[in-house]
Amino acid sequence: MSKTIFEGAGVAIITPFVENGTIDYDRFGELIDYQIDNDTDAIIVCGTTGESSTMNDFEHINAINYAVERVNGRVPVIAGTGSNDTSYAINLSKKAELLGVDAVLLVTPYYNKTTQRGLVEHFSKIAAAINIPIILYNIPGRTGMNIDVSTMEKLSNVENIVAIKEASGNISYTAKLMSACRDRFDVYSGNDDMILPIMSLGGKGVISVLSHIIPKETHRMVQLCLENNFKEATDIQLNFLDLINALFCEVNPIPVKAALNIMGWNVGRCRLPLSELSDENYLKMKSILWSHGLIK
Repeated sequence: MSKTIFEGAGVAIITPFVENGTIDYDRFGELIDYQIDNDTDAIIVCGTTGESSTMNDFEHINAINYAVERVNGRVPVIAGTGSNDTSYAINLSKKAELLGVDAVLLVTPYYNKTTQRGLVEHFSKIAAAINIPIILYNIPGRTGMNIDVSTMEKLSNVENIVAIKEASGNISYTAKLMSACRDRFDVYSGNDDMILPIMSLGGKGVISVLSHIIPKETHRMVQLCLENNFKEATDIQLNFLDLINALFCEVNPIPVKAALNIMGWNVGRCRLPLSELSDENYLKMKSILWSHGLIK
């Protein structure tokens, strides 16, 4: 039986920037507090949505440290420390452990990719170097690399590999994964439009972008699933499906940052090469936020 890090809706939190492109820690703290005050169950810092790929080492470590200190034990803090360089991922994961995170999130190697055997060696080597739990992150649309079911079966036997953020968008694959590994690790949906299907198979929750905009409702949706009340949970999922789709109308986190700015959060723009949201999609986003009563 795996050790569950959290149940519910964790937010893959954005990193706000000021005009000169540096991290806006005051706004970051306000976002963290807002999420916790509105029932978000975990803070995932320096992930894809947090734009970790454009952070230098100093920023990456400082952002993790700030999140740990700001959260102050109120909910689990999970830090993205994955890399396509095993040694680099080990060093970053060790630093995150020393800073007091509750777990790390490790994406599959990208660009250079690897074989399935290489995946086992890569993740096992990182796991052996730290003592805290690990959530693997399967997102082949970004990495070009999928974790095979047989590979996940092997990795689920590594003591501190306890969960996977599953963002392949392939529910058939997810079902096979959960059937093969059963209770040896937890599964979190990595896609907001797949919360209900994955929860119905026994998922523990979601690592969410949607939670930025409607944290209470996202938490409620997952809680209803955990209580086996899928009818009410389905109503929430379908009611906000237009918002979910809008949040992924362009490359994440372009749309969610635009949505937060429309709502008055002033989180800045994404770092290049991510552009600003197109004028057409900006107007659509504004309309959808208005239709749900999220702006006036």
